[in-house]
Amino acid sequence: VRAEDGSEVWNTQKYSFIEEGSPAPDTVNPSLWRQSQLVLKGGLFKVTDRLYQVRNADLSNLTIVEGDTGLIVFDPLITTEAARWALELYFAHRPRKPVVAVVHSHTHVDHFGGVKGVVSEDDVATGKVKIVAPVGFLEAAVAENVSAGNAMSRRATYMYGNLLAPDPKGQVGTGLGMTTSVGTITLIPPTDEITETGQRMTIDGLTFEFLLAPDTEAPAEMHWFIEELGALTAAENCCHTLHNTYTLRGAAIRDPQAWSRYLNETIDRWGHKTEVMYGMHHWPVWGTDRVLEMLRKGRDAYRYINDQTLRLANHGHTPVEVAEMVELPDEIAHHWALRGYYGTVNHNVKATYVKYLGWFDGNPANLHTLPPEEAAKRYVEFMGGAEATLEKARSAYERGEYRWVAEVINHVVFADPGNAEARGLQADTLEQMGYQSEAGPWRNFYLTGAKELRDGVVKLPAPNTASPDSVRAMSLDLFFNYLGVRLNGPKASGTRLTLNLEFTDTEEQATLELANGALNHLLGHTTEDADASVT
Repeated sequence: VRAEDGSEVWNTQKYSFIEEGSPAPDTVNPSLWRQSQLVLKGGLFKVTDRLYQVRNADLSNLTIVEGDTGLIVFDPLITTEAARWALELYFAHRPRKPVVAVVHSHTHVDHFGGVKGVVSEDDVATGKVKIVAPVGFLEAAVAENVSAGNAMSRRATYMYGNLLAPDPKGQVGTGLGMTTSVGTITLIPPTDEITETGQRMTIDGLTFEFLLAPDTEAPAEMHWFIEELGALTAAENCCHTLHNTYTLRGAAIRDPQAWSRYLNETIDRWGHKTEVMYGMHHWPVWGTDRVLEMLRKGRDAYRYINDQTLRLANHGHTPVEVAEMVELPDEIAHHWALRGYYGTVNHNVKATYVKYLGWFDGNPANLHTLPPEEAAKRYVEFMGGAEATLEKARSAYERGEYRWVAEVINHVVFADPGNAEARGLQADTLEQMGYQSEAGPWRNFYLTGAKELRDGVVKLPAPNTASPDSVRAMSLDLFFNYLGVRLNGPKASGTRLTLNLEFTDTEEQATLELANGALNHLLGHTTEDADASVT
Protein backbone atom coordinates (compact mmCIF):
# COMPACT_ATOMS: atom_id res chain seq x y z
CA VAL A 1 0.00 0.00 0.00
CA ARG A 2 1.48 3.36 -1.03
CA ALA A 3 0.61 7.00 -0.47
CA GLU A 4 0.06 9.46 -3.31
CA ASP A 5 3.73 10.50 -3.16
CA GLY A 6 4.81 6.87 -3.61
CA SER A 7 5.97 6.35 -0.03
CA GLU A 8 5.25 3.01 1.57
CA VAL A 9 2.27 2.92 3.93
CA TRP A 10 1.96 -0.82 4.56
CA ASN A 11 3.85 -3.87 3.33
CA THR A 12 3.24 -7.38 4.64
CA GLN A 13 5.89 -8.79 2.29
CA LYS A 14 8.48 -7.62 4.80
CA TYR A 15 7.34 -10.50 6.99
CA SER A 16 7.67 -13.26 4.40
CA PHE A 17 10.31 -14.89 6.63
CA ILE A 18 7.50 -15.83 9.04
CA GLU A 19 6.29 -18.87 7.15
CA GLU A 20 3.21 -20.81 8.21
CA GLY A 21 4.24 -23.97 10.02
CA SER A 22 7.92 -23.05 10.25
CA PRO A 23 9.66 -23.68 13.59
CA ALA A 24 10.60 -20.68 15.68
CA PRO A 25 14.19 -19.50 15.27
CA ASP A 26 16.39 -19.43 18.35
CA THR A 27 16.00 -15.64 18.49
CA VAL A 28 12.20 -15.61 18.88
CA ASN A 29 10.03 -16.93 21.69
CA PRO A 30 8.14 -19.90 20.14
CA SER A 31 4.80 -18.73 21.49
CA LEU A 32 5.22 -15.24 20.01
CA TRP A 33 6.37 -16.80 16.72
CA ARG A 34 3.16 -18.81 16.48
CA GLN A 35 1.07 -15.73 17.32
CA SER A 36 2.79 -13.80 14.54
CA GLN A 37 2.13 -16.64 12.09
CA LEU A 38 -1.57 -16.37 12.89
CA VAL A 39 -1.70 -12.56 12.86
CA LEU A 40 0.06 -12.49 9.49
CA LYS A 41 -2.86 -14.28 7.80
CA GLY A 42 -4.35 -11.42 5.81
CA GLY A 43 -6.98 -10.68 3.22
CA LEU A 44 -10.76 -10.49 2.98
CA PHE A 45 -12.60 -12.97 5.22
CA LYS A 46 -16.28 -13.81 5.42
CA VAL A 47 -17.19 -14.03 9.11
CA THR A 48 -20.89 -14.81 8.64
CA ASP A 49 -23.64 -13.83 6.23
CA ARG A 50 -23.37 -10.09 5.49
CA LEU A 51 -20.33 -9.59 7.75
CA TYR A 52 -16.76 -9.43 6.37
CA GLN A 53 -13.35 -8.44 7.70
CA VAL A 54 -10.16 -7.24 6.07
CA ARG A 55 -7.34 -8.41 8.30
CA ASN A 56 -3.64 -7.57 8.30
CA ALA A 57 -4.08 -4.40 6.25
CA ASP A 58 -2.98 -2.47 9.35
CA LEU A 59 -2.53 -3.07 13.06
CA SER A 60 -6.32 -3.44 13.42
CA ASN A 61 -9.15 -5.02 11.39
CA LEU A 62 -11.56 -3.24 9.10
CA THR A 63 -15.01 -4.79 9.45
CA ILE A 64 -17.77 -4.39 6.85
CA VAL A 65 -21.44 -5.22 7.33
CA GLU A 66 -23.79 -5.33 4.36
CA GLY A 67 -26.92 -3.36 5.19
CA ASP A 68 -30.11 -3.28 3.18
CA THR A 69 -28.91 -0.49 0.86
CA GLY A 70 -25.24 0.09 1.62
CA LEU A 71 -22.29 -0.76 3.83
CA ILE A 72 -21.58 -0.18 7.51
CA VAL A 73 -17.86 0.05 8.30
CA PHE A 74 -16.45 -0.59 11.76
CA ASP A 75 -13.10 0.89 12.89
CA PRO A 76 -11.45 2.13 9.67
CA LEU A 77 -7.79 1.48 10.61
CA ILE A 78 -5.03 4.06 11.26
CA THR A 79 -4.55 5.75 7.90
CA THR A 80 -6.72 6.74 4.98
CA GLU A 81 -4.44 4.89 2.55
CA ALA A 82 -4.73 1.58 4.40
CA ALA A 83 -8.49 1.96 4.90
CA ARG A 84 -9.08 2.84 1.24
CA TRP A 85 -7.02 -0.16 0.14
CA ALA A 86 -8.97 -2.48 2.48
CA LEU A 87 -12.31 -1.22 1.18
CA GLU A 88 -11.19 -1.67 -2.42
CA LEU A 89 -10.14 -5.24 -1.61
CA TYR A 90 -13.71 -5.86 -0.40
CA PHE A 91 -15.12 -4.30 -3.59
CA ALA A 92 -12.93 -6.60 -5.70
CA HIS A 93 -14.99 -9.53 -4.40
CA ARG A 94 -18.37 -8.03 -3.38
CA PRO A 95 -20.84 -5.60 -4.95
CA ARG A 96 -19.80 -1.94 -4.87
CA LYS A 97 -22.28 -0.16 -2.62
CA PRO A 98 -22.00 3.17 -0.80
CA VAL A 99 -20.85 3.36 2.80
CA VAL A 100 -23.85 4.64 4.77
CA ALA A 101 -22.39 4.52 8.30
CA VAL A 102 -19.11 4.22 10.19
CA VAL A 103 -19.05 2.90 13.76
CA HIS A 104 -16.05 3.58 15.98
CA SER A 105 -15.67 1.13 18.85
CA HIS A 106 -13.26 3.33 20.82
CA THR A 107 -10.84 6.21 20.90
CA HIS A 108 -7.48 4.78 19.81
CA VAL A 109 -6.15 6.01 16.49
CA ASP A 110 -5.98 2.54 14.90
CA HIS A 111 -9.79 2.52 15.05
CA PHE A 112 -10.64 5.90 13.54
CA GLY A 113 -7.61 7.43 11.76
CA GLY A 114 -8.49 6.08 8.31
CA VAL A 115 -12.09 7.32 8.31
CA LYS A 116 -11.59 9.63 5.32
CA GLY A 117 -10.40 6.65 3.33
CA VAL A 118 -13.92 5.15 3.44
CA VAL A 119 -16.21 8.22 3.58
CA SER A 120 -15.96 11.92 2.76
CA GLU A 121 -16.51 14.71 5.23
CA ASP A 122 -19.04 16.26 2.82
CA ASP A 123 -21.19 13.11 2.84
CA VAL A 124 -21.17 13.16 6.63
CA ALA A 125 -22.04 16.87 6.73
CA THR A 126 -24.99 16.40 4.34
CA GLY A 127 -26.37 13.44 6.28
CA LYS A 128 -25.59 10.75 3.73
CA VAL A 129 -23.30 8.99 6.21
CA LYS A 130 -23.60 8.50 9.96
CA ILE A 131 -20.59 8.41 12.26
CA VAL A 132 -21.54 6.47 15.41
CA ALA A 133 -19.31 6.43 18.51
CA PRO A 134 -19.52 6.07 22.30
CA VAL A 135 -20.21 9.16 24.40
CA GLY A 136 -17.03 11.09 25.09
CA PHE A 137 -15.36 9.73 21.96
CA LEU A 138 -14.25 13.02 20.44
CA GLU A 139 -12.85 14.51 23.64
CA ALA A 140 -10.95 11.34 24.54
CA ALA A 141 -9.63 10.71 21.02
CA VAL A 142 -8.24 14.22 20.76
CA ALA A 143 -6.96 14.53 24.32
CA GLU A 144 -5.03 11.26 24.42
CA ASN A 145 -3.33 11.87 21.10
CA VAL A 146 -2.48 15.54 21.64
CA SER A 147 -1.72 16.47 25.25
CA ALA A 148 1.09 13.94 25.75
CA GLY A 149 1.35 12.96 22.10
CA ASN A 150 5.03 13.74 21.62
CA ALA A 151 6.15 11.50 24.48
CA MET A 152 3.66 8.79 23.51
CA SER A 153 4.85 8.80 19.91
CA ARG A 154 8.48 8.35 20.87
CA ARG A 155 7.62 5.49 23.19
CA ALA A 156 5.31 3.95 20.58
CA THR A 157 8.34 3.80 18.27
CA TYR A 158 9.93 1.50 20.84
CA MET A 159 6.75 -0.45 21.51
CA TYR A 160 6.00 -1.29 17.89
CA GLY A 161 9.63 -1.77 16.89
CA ASN A 162 9.45 0.86 14.14
CA LEU A 163 13.24 1.28 14.07
CA LEU A 164 13.92 -2.47 13.83
CA ALA A 165 14.33 -4.48 10.67
CA PRO A 166 11.64 -7.14 10.18
CA ASP A 167 13.69 -10.30 10.56
CA PRO A 168 14.25 -13.12 13.07
CA LYS A 169 16.62 -10.91 15.09
CA GLY A 170 14.39 -7.86 14.87
CA GLN A 171 10.72 -7.01 14.64
CA VAL A 172 8.39 -10.01 14.30
CA GLY A 173 5.11 -8.30 15.21
CA THR A 174 3.49 -6.80 18.26
CA GLY A 175 1.21 -9.62 19.38
CA LEU A 176 -1.83 -7.46 18.59
CA GLY A 177 -0.98 -6.98 14.92
CA MET A 178 2.19 -6.87 12.87
CA THR A 179 2.92 -3.13 13.11
CA THR A 180 1.32 0.24 12.37
CA SER A 181 0.67 1.76 8.95
CA VAL A 182 2.40 5.05 8.12
CA GLY A 183 0.22 7.51 6.25
CA THR A 184 -2.51 10.13 6.63
CA ILE A 185 -4.42 10.17 9.92
CA THR A 186 -7.86 11.78 9.87
CA LEU A 187 -10.83 12.37 12.16
CA ILE A 188 -14.47 13.24 11.51
CA PRO A 189 -16.58 14.15 14.57
CA PRO A 190 -19.40 11.69 15.32
CA THR A 191 -22.93 12.49 14.22
CA ASP A 192 -24.54 10.03 16.64
CA GLU A 193 -23.37 9.26 20.18
CA ILE A 194 -24.25 6.17 22.15
CA THR A 195 -25.03 7.54 25.60
CA GLU A 196 -26.30 4.56 27.57
CA THR A 197 -26.12 0.79 27.76
CA GLY A 198 -29.11 -0.87 26.12
CA GLN A 199 -29.46 1.89 23.55
CA ARG A 200 -30.72 0.49 20.27
CA MET A 201 -30.27 1.88 16.78
CA THR A 202 -31.39 0.66 13.40
CA ILE A 203 -28.65 1.20 10.84
CA ASP A 204 -29.58 0.43 7.23
CA GLY A 205 -32.11 -2.19 8.24
CA LEU A 206 -30.03 -3.93 10.95
CA THR A 207 -30.74 -3.71 14.68
CA PHE A 208 -27.78 -2.73 16.85
CA GLU A 209 -27.81 -2.84 20.64
CA PHE A 210 -24.92 -1.19 22.50
CA LEU A 211 -23.14 -1.58 25.84
CA LEU A 212 -20.91 1.24 27.08
CA ALA A 213 -17.56 0.12 28.52
CA PRO A 214 -15.68 3.29 29.51
CA ASP A 215 -12.24 3.27 31.14
CA THR A 216 -11.45 -0.24 29.98
CA GLU A 217 -9.07 -0.66 27.05
CA ALA A 218 -9.84 2.98 26.16
CA PRO A 219 -11.43 5.94 27.97
CA ALA A 220 -14.52 5.70 25.73
CA GLU A 221 -15.33 2.24 24.38
CA MET A 222 -18.42 0.18 23.59
CA HIS A 223 -19.54 -3.33 22.69
CA TRP A 224 -22.49 -4.11 20.43
CA PHE A 225 -24.69 -6.93 19.18
CA ILE A 226 -26.40 -7.16 15.77
CA GLU A 227 -29.62 -9.07 16.32
CA GLU A 228 -30.27 -10.24 12.76
CA LEU A 229 -26.76 -11.73 12.49
CA GLY A 230 -26.30 -13.08 16.02
CA ALA A 231 -22.95 -11.30 15.88
CA LEU A 232 -21.18 -9.73 18.87
CA THR A 233 -18.11 -7.58 19.24
CA ALA A 234 -16.52 -6.73 22.58
CA ALA A 235 -14.39 -4.16 20.74
CA GLU A 236 -10.80 -4.50 21.98
CA ASN A 237 -11.77 -5.80 25.41
CA CYS A 238 -11.73 -9.43 24.32
CA CYS A 239 -9.22 -10.53 21.69
CA HIS A 240 -6.58 -13.22 21.31
CA THR A 241 -4.08 -11.87 23.83
CA LEU A 242 -4.00 -10.64 27.38
CA HIS A 243 -4.37 -6.93 26.83
CA ASN A 244 -2.83 -3.90 28.52
CA THR A 245 -4.30 -2.32 31.61
CA TYR A 246 -1.34 -0.02 31.03
CA THR A 247 0.23 0.46 27.62
CA LEU A 248 4.00 0.79 27.45
CA ARG A 249 3.70 3.71 25.04
CA GLY A 250 2.18 5.62 27.94
CA ALA A 251 -1.44 6.52 28.68
CA ALA A 252 -3.80 6.82 31.62
CA ILE A 253 -3.99 3.57 33.57
CA ARG A 254 -7.02 1.45 32.76
CA ASP A 255 -9.43 -0.15 35.19
CA PRO A 256 -9.22 -3.98 35.24
CA GLN A 257 -12.18 -4.22 37.62
CA ALA A 258 -14.39 -2.26 35.19
CA TRP A 259 -12.99 -4.30 32.32
CA SER A 260 -14.07 -7.51 34.03
CA ARG A 261 -17.46 -6.06 34.95
CA TYR A 262 -18.31 -5.00 31.39
CA LEU A 263 -17.32 -8.40 30.03
CA ASN A 264 -19.62 -9.93 32.62
CA GLU A 265 -22.45 -7.64 31.53
CA THR A 266 -21.77 -8.62 27.92
CA ILE A 267 -22.09 -12.30 28.84
CA ASP A 268 -25.35 -11.63 30.68
CA ARG A 269 -26.88 -9.50 27.94
CA TRP A 270 -25.89 -11.40 24.78
CA GLY A 271 -23.63 -14.36 25.55
CA HIS A 272 -26.21 -17.12 25.24
CA LYS A 273 -27.56 -15.91 21.90
CA THR A 274 -24.26 -15.04 20.21
CA GLU A 275 -23.35 -17.19 17.22
CA VAL A 276 -20.09 -15.45 16.37
CA MET A 277 -17.84 -12.94 18.16
CA TYR A 278 -15.50 -10.90 15.97
CA GLY A 279 -12.80 -8.56 17.21
CA MET A 280 -11.21 -5.32 16.14
CA HIS A 281 -7.94 -7.29 16.13
CA HIS A 282 -7.22 -10.95 15.40
CA TRP A 283 -9.75 -13.55 14.22
CA PRO A 284 -13.35 -14.40 15.15
CA VAL A 285 -14.70 -17.11 17.46
CA TRP A 286 -17.68 -19.16 16.24
CA GLY A 287 -20.22 -21.05 18.35
CA THR A 288 -21.97 -19.96 21.53
CA ASP A 289 -19.97 -22.26 23.83
CA ARG A 290 -16.60 -21.07 22.54
CA VAL A 291 -17.69 -17.43 22.70
CA LEU A 292 -18.79 -17.86 26.30
CA GLU A 293 -15.54 -19.59 27.22
CA MET A 294 -13.48 -16.74 25.80
CA LEU A 295 -15.58 -14.03 27.44
CA ARG A 296 -15.62 -15.76 30.82
CA LYS A 297 -11.89 -16.43 30.90
CA GLY A 298 -11.17 -12.85 29.85
CA ARG A 299 -13.54 -11.58 32.53
CA ASP A 300 -11.84 -13.71 35.17
CA ALA A 301 -8.30 -12.76 34.10
CA TYR A 302 -8.82 -9.02 34.54
CA ARG A 303 -10.73 -9.54 37.78
CA TYR A 304 -7.94 -11.76 39.11
CA ILE A 305 -5.28 -9.17 38.26
CA ASN A 306 -7.27 -6.45 40.00
CA ASP A 307 -8.18 -8.36 43.14
CA GLN A 308 -4.92 -10.20 43.74
CA THR A 309 -2.89 -7.03 43.27
CA LEU A 310 -4.94 -5.34 45.97
CA ARG A 311 -4.86 -8.38 48.26
CA LEU A 312 -1.07 -8.52 48.18
CA ALA A 313 -0.72 -4.74 48.43
CA ASN A 314 -2.86 -4.89 51.57
CA HIS A 315 -0.41 -7.47 52.92
CA GLY A 316 2.31 -4.83 52.62
CA HIS A 317 4.01 -5.85 49.40
CA THR A 318 5.42 -3.27 46.99
CA PRO A 319 4.44 -3.09 43.31
CA VAL A 320 7.59 -4.87 42.12
CA GLU A 321 7.08 -7.60 44.70
CA VAL A 322 3.42 -8.03 43.80
CA ALA A 323 4.28 -8.28 40.10
CA GLU A 324 6.67 -11.13 40.88
CA MET A 325 4.06 -12.92 42.98
CA VAL A 326 0.89 -12.78 40.85
CA GLU A 327 0.43 -15.56 38.32
CA LEU A 328 -2.82 -16.33 36.58
CA PRO A 329 -4.45 -19.67 37.48
CA ASP A 330 -3.49 -22.46 35.09
CA GLU A 331 -6.91 -22.66 33.45
CA ILE A 332 -6.54 -19.00 32.42
CA ALA A 333 -2.78 -18.87 31.90
CA HIS A 334 -2.91 -21.88 29.55
CA HIS A 335 -5.71 -20.37 27.45
CA TRP A 336 -4.05 -19.19 24.23
CA ALA A 337 -6.23 -16.10 23.96
CA LEU A 338 -4.88 -14.86 27.31
CA ARG A 339 -1.17 -15.37 26.79
CA GLY A 340 0.89 -12.22 27.29
CA TYR A 341 1.51 -11.38 23.65
CA TYR A 342 0.64 -7.68 24.04
CA GLY A 343 -0.14 -7.02 27.68
CA THR A 344 1.56 -9.00 30.44
CA VAL A 345 0.55 -9.96 33.95
CA ASN A 346 3.75 -8.37 35.24
CA HIS A 347 3.28 -4.85 33.94
CA ASN A 348 -0.51 -4.96 34.33
CA VAL A 349 -0.09 -5.76 38.03
CA LYS A 350 2.30 -2.84 38.49
CA ALA A 351 -0.16 -0.55 36.75
CA THR A 352 -3.03 -1.75 38.92
CA TYR A 353 -1.00 -1.03 42.06
CA VAL A 354 -0.27 2.49 40.81
CA LYS A 355 -3.93 3.03 39.90
CA TYR A 356 -5.01 2.46 43.49
CA LEU A 357 -1.95 3.53 45.48
CA GLY A 358 0.17 5.75 43.24
CA TRP A 359 3.86 5.57 42.33
CA PHE A 360 5.25 5.57 45.91
CA ASP A 361 5.80 2.07 47.31
CA GLY A 362 5.82 3.16 50.95
CA ASN A 363 9.57 2.73 51.42
CA PRO A 364 10.97 6.10 52.58
CA ALA A 365 14.28 5.34 50.84
CA ASN A 366 12.37 5.64 47.56
CA LEU A 367 10.62 8.89 48.41
CA HIS A 368 13.25 11.30 47.07
CA THR A 369 15.85 9.33 45.13
CA LEU A 370 18.67 10.87 43.16
CA PRO A 371 18.23 11.42 39.40
CA PRO A 372 19.52 8.49 37.30
CA GLU A 373 22.79 10.05 36.13
CA GLU A 374 23.85 11.28 39.56
CA ALA A 375 22.84 8.01 41.23
CA ALA A 376 24.64 6.00 38.54
CA LYS A 377 28.00 7.70 39.18
CA ARG A 378 27.75 6.93 42.88
CA TYR A 379 26.64 3.34 42.31
CA VAL A 380 29.62 2.71 40.05
CA GLU A 381 31.97 4.26 42.58
CA PHE A 382 30.51 2.13 45.39
CA MET A 383 30.84 -1.01 43.23
CA GLY A 384 34.57 -0.43 42.76
CA GLY A 385 34.55 1.43 39.47
CA ALA A 386 33.41 0.64 35.95
CA GLU A 387 35.94 -2.08 35.17
CA ALA A 388 35.28 -4.04 38.36
CA THR A 389 31.52 -3.74 37.76
CA LEU A 390 31.87 -4.92 34.15
CA GLU A 391 33.97 -7.90 35.19
CA LYS A 392 31.31 -9.09 37.63
CA ALA A 393 28.55 -8.33 35.12
CA ARG A 394 30.23 -10.39 32.41
CA SER A 395 30.24 -13.39 34.72
CA ALA A 396 26.57 -12.85 35.55
CA TYR A 397 25.81 -12.56 31.83
CA GLU A 398 27.46 -15.93 31.19
CA ARG A 399 25.22 -17.41 33.90
CA GLY A 400 22.16 -16.03 32.10
CA GLU A 401 21.29 -13.49 34.82
CA TYR A 402 20.13 -10.98 32.25
CA ARG A 403 17.69 -9.01 34.38
CA TRP A 404 20.40 -8.38 36.97
CA VAL A 405 23.06 -7.50 34.41
CA ALA A 406 20.69 -4.99 32.74
CA GLU A 407 20.03 -3.31 36.09
CA VAL A 408 23.71 -3.08 37.07
CA ILE A 409 25.18 -2.07 33.70
CA ASN A 410 22.47 0.56 33.27
CA HIS A 411 24.31 2.45 36.04
CA VAL A 412 27.63 2.19 34.20
CA VAL A 413 26.09 3.47 30.95
CA PHE A 414 24.39 6.38 32.70
CA ALA A 415 27.58 7.23 34.61
CA ASP A 416 29.68 7.16 31.44
CA PRO A 417 27.63 7.08 28.20
CA GLY A 418 30.84 6.86 26.20
CA ASN A 419 31.94 3.56 27.75
CA ALA A 420 31.77 1.35 24.66
CA GLU A 421 32.32 -1.87 26.58
CA ALA A 422 29.43 -1.12 28.93
CA ARG A 423 27.16 -0.16 26.05
CA GLY A 424 28.04 -3.34 24.20
CA LEU A 425 27.38 -5.58 27.20
CA GLN A 426 24.11 -3.80 27.92
CA ALA A 427 23.08 -4.17 24.28
CA ASP A 428 23.89 -7.89 24.34
CA THR A 429 21.88 -8.25 27.56
CA LEU A 430 18.81 -6.42 26.31
CA GLU A 431 19.00 -8.43 23.11
CA GLN A 432 18.85 -11.71 25.02
CA MET A 433 15.89 -10.44 27.05
CA GLY A 434 14.15 -9.48 23.82
CA TYR A 435 14.74 -12.88 22.25
CA GLN A 436 13.17 -14.55 25.29
CA SER A 437 10.10 -12.29 25.51
CA GLU A 438 6.69 -13.71 24.72
CA ALA A 439 5.26 -10.18 24.57
CA GLY A 440 5.78 -8.35 21.28
CA PRO A 441 6.08 -4.90 22.92
CA TRP A 442 8.64 -6.17 25.46
CA ARG A 443 10.70 -7.69 22.66
CA ASN A 444 10.50 -4.46 20.65
CA PHE A 445 11.49 -2.29 23.61
CA TYR A 446 14.47 -4.48 24.46
CA LEU A 447 15.72 -4.79 20.89
CA THR A 448 15.26 -1.09 20.13
CA GLY A 449 17.22 -0.27 23.28
CA ALA A 450 19.99 -2.61 22.16
CA LYS A 451 20.03 -0.98 18.73
CA GLU A 452 20.34 2.51 20.21
CA LEU A 453 23.19 1.43 22.48
CA ARG A 454 25.10 0.11 19.46
CA ASP A 455 24.16 2.61 16.76
CA GLY A 456 23.15 5.74 18.66
CA VAL A 457 19.79 7.44 19.00
CA VAL A 458 17.96 7.93 15.72
CA LYS A 459 16.84 11.53 15.29
CA LEU A 460 13.24 11.37 14.17
CA PRO A 461 11.11 14.30 12.97
CA ALA A 462 8.82 15.71 15.61
CA PRO A 463 5.55 13.74 15.45
CA ASN A 464 2.52 15.63 14.22
CA THR A 465 0.17 14.43 16.93
CA ALA A 466 -1.84 17.66 16.70
CA SER A 467 -3.05 17.03 13.15
CA PRO A 468 -5.35 19.60 11.49
CA ASP A 469 -8.35 17.33 12.03
CA SER A 470 -7.46 16.94 15.71
CA VAL A 471 -7.08 20.69 16.26
CA ARG A 472 -10.36 21.37 14.46
CA ALA A 473 -12.10 18.82 16.67
CA MET A 474 -10.88 20.38 19.92
CA SER A 475 -13.30 22.19 22.18
CA LEU A 476 -12.09 25.59 23.37
CA ASP A 477 -11.44 24.12 26.80
CA LEU A 478 -9.25 21.37 25.37
CA PHE A 479 -7.49 23.78 22.99
CA PHE A 480 -6.55 26.16 25.79
CA ASN A 481 -5.35 23.23 27.91
CA TYR A 482 -3.21 22.19 24.95
CA LEU A 483 -1.73 25.70 24.73
CA GLY A 484 -0.85 25.45 28.42
CA VAL A 485 1.09 22.24 27.79
CA ARG A 486 2.98 23.97 24.98
CA LEU A 487 3.90 26.95 27.17
CA ASN A 488 7.49 27.13 28.44
CA GLY A 489 6.70 27.94 32.06
CA PRO A 490 10.18 29.08 33.23
CA LYS A 491 10.51 31.49 30.29
CA ALA A 492 6.99 32.85 30.80
CA SER A 493 7.20 33.16 34.58
CA GLY A 494 7.98 36.90 34.54
CA THR A 495 5.12 37.82 32.22
CA ARG A 496 1.58 38.76 33.25
CA LEU A 497 -1.07 39.10 30.57
CA THR A 498 -4.86 38.90 30.42
CA LEU A 499 -6.70 38.56 27.11
CA ASN A 500 -10.39 38.65 26.23
CA LEU A 501 -11.32 36.46 23.26
CA GLU A 502 -14.53 36.63 21.19
CA PHE A 503 -15.19 33.84 18.67
CA THR A 504 -17.78 35.10 16.22
CA ASP A 505 -18.26 31.81 14.37
CA THR A 506 -19.18 29.80 17.49
CA GLU A 507 -20.47 32.76 19.55
CA GLU A 508 -18.17 31.82 22.42
CA GLN A 509 -16.22 34.01 24.83
CA ALA A 510 -13.13 33.30 26.88
CA THR A 511 -10.58 34.96 29.12
CA LEU A 512 -6.94 33.87 29.08
CA GLU A 513 -4.69 34.79 31.98
CA LEU A 514 -0.93 34.22 31.93
CA ALA A 515 0.69 34.55 35.36
CA ASN A 516 3.46 32.80 37.29
CA GLY A 517 4.35 30.67 34.28
CA ALA A 518 0.84 29.17 34.09
CA LEU A 519 -1.87 29.75 31.49
CA ASN A 520 -5.40 29.69 32.90
CA HIS A 521 -8.69 30.27 31.15
CA LEU A 522 -12.35 30.89 31.89
CA LEU A 523 -15.08 30.20 29.35
CA GLY A 524 -18.40 31.91 28.85
CA HIS A 525 -17.50 35.50 29.71
CA THR A 526 -14.83 38.20 29.49
CA THR A 527 -13.28 40.49 32.10
CA GLU A 528 -13.19 44.28 32.36
CA ASP A 529 -9.51 44.51 33.31
CA ALA A 530 -8.05 42.65 30.31
CA ASP A 531 -4.85 43.95 28.75
CA ALA A 532 -6.30 43.42 25.28
CA SER A 533 -9.34 42.03 23.50
CA VAL A 534 -9.27 39.91 20.36
CA THR A 535 -12.28 39.16 18.15
